[in-house]
Amino acid sequence: MENNNEHSLTLTNRENLSLTGIEDVDYFNEQEIMAICDCGELTIKGELLHVEEMNVESGLLVVSGKITSLTYSEKFTSTSLIKRLFGG
Repeated sequence: MENNNEHSLTLTNRENLSLTGIEDVDYFNEQEIMAICDCGELTIKGELLHVEEMNVESGLLVVSGKITSLTYSEKFTSTSLIKRLFGG
């Protein structure tokens, strides 16, 4: 199944989060997950976060734990990050 780039999220009782349209997961730990989607970067914050399922082909990401924050930011490439850090 191909990722059709349509992004949606379903949060149930602040404990189960299901996302579609996810292109990649940049990093994750028990307090924070950084997911990349077509509309930017999504930072998921919480406690005891666990990636239950990640399927890049379908764009599905399922997270469990106590969700405390969902924050979108503009997507940037690694080259722009390097330029910002080193002024190049």
